[in-house]
Amino acid sequence: QVQLVESGGGSVQAGGSLRLSCAASGYTYGSGCMGWFRQAPGKGREAVASVDIWGTTTYADSVKGRFTLAHDIAKRTLYLQMTSLKFEDAGMYYCAAARYQSCSRGMEYWGKGTLVTISP
Repeated sequence: QVQLVESGGGSVQAGGSLRLSCAASGYTYGSGCMGWFRQAPGKGREAVASVDIWGTTTYADSVKGRFTLAHDIAKRTLYLQMTSLKFEDAGMYYCAAARYQSCSRGMEYWGKGTLVTISP
């Protein structure tokens, strides 16, 4: 059974930084696409960043230059380093994974999310 467990969310001031973590179990880490999505209150879920098996990372335009994906393969953990946080970055952040090598086919597995709030 695949489990993705997110952590690292919390409240941070605008302009601050957070690092989200996604620990994977029951999943052959590195064998498929992994990424982060987010959902703000009253809005749909949007892709934030993803990485395929070839290491190609894709970022939403709204986070380019501010967010960075990183792996710790030994720990089977995917990180999302977020800097220069803005009010519009607030929301529930979800880790996701798939068995597909490419990220173009969507995600199959989802974590329960970790909440990020931005304060003035």
